[in-house]
Amino acid sequence: MSAVNDTKFQFSVFLLTGIPGQEDIYLWISIPFCLMYFISIVGNSVILFIIKTDPSLHEPMYILLSMLAVTDLGLSITTIPTILGIFLFNSREISLNACFAQLFFIHLLQGMESSFLLLMAIDRFIAICNPLRYASILTPPRLAKMGLLCVLRGVVVVFPLPFLLKRFRYCRANVLSHSYCVHQEVMKLACADITVNNIFGLSTALLTMGLDSLLIFLSYVMILKTVLSVASHSECLRALNTCVSHLCAVLLFYIPEIGLSVIHRFGNSSSHLLLFVLGYFYLLVPPLMNPIVYSVKSKHLRARIIRVFIN
Repeated sequence: MSAVNDTKFQFSVFLLTGIPGQEDIYLWISIPFCLMYFISIVGNSVILFIIKTDPSLHEPMYILLSMLAVTDLGLSITTIPTILGIFLFNSREISLNACFAQLFFIHLLQGMESSFLLLMAIDRFIAICNPLRYASILTPPRLAKMGLLCVLRGVVVVFPLPFLLKRFRYCRANVLSHSYCVHQEVMKLACADITVNNIFGLSTALLTMGLDSLLIFLSYVMILKTVLSVASHSECLRALNTCVSHLCAVLLFYIPEIGLSVIHRFGNSSSHLLLFVLGYFYLLVPPLMNPIVYSVKSKHLRARIIRVFIN
């Protein structure tokens, strides 16, 4: 087939990639992924149930945690089934429309998670730097409006992505390098100029996650400034201890995200293994670890969870 005719050919499906060279042990590899899926779903569901049914947890920090848990549930449900399909049934094919739908929800939920982490940083900033006005500033109606704005921002930013991809023909190859679809991978398979997609993808990343991470950093600078001015060493440690769970969530989310962005743009062939590991880590580990970290570090939440399971 000539090069001219190649551009007229259109793949009807993409092929997802599991772990190359390890096909013989896919069944064993599926076990930890099944456990991660189960723990993510159960952990986040339990947190949502506890916060909803316990009026004493209807506080700003826990309301924001419930928003984060909903987002983590969405990420797990959106990504892990296709991963398990590969390892359990060798089901690698995904239609173009299903792929575009999956990448829409992955990028939407990631943007929402970034926004909710920023709201949680603002929550800690107000609680530590302006504690007397904390309850009057972060009221439930105001938190609901802020959460809705985060969702709307995500939808507005991510909505064009599937349409930017649908206008292309895919004739070079149809094999993706991950077990799920993301914009930066799919656009590379297009038989067309992807400059617009590159610019749009980079711009949205900078204006959402880049801006959110900067504001989170600035909020912690202000928190540290306030905490270090406190005379009592014990009060200083107590204030910082309330931020540990959020800091863990921020690091789990942003470090793999930044690493992937750097490797996608500046990596070489030797970076493939790291790209592969981070590709699983940045989508699967935060939904798994966030409920565990918050359950361990939050005394009130931990007590309620223990009471539910004992009773």
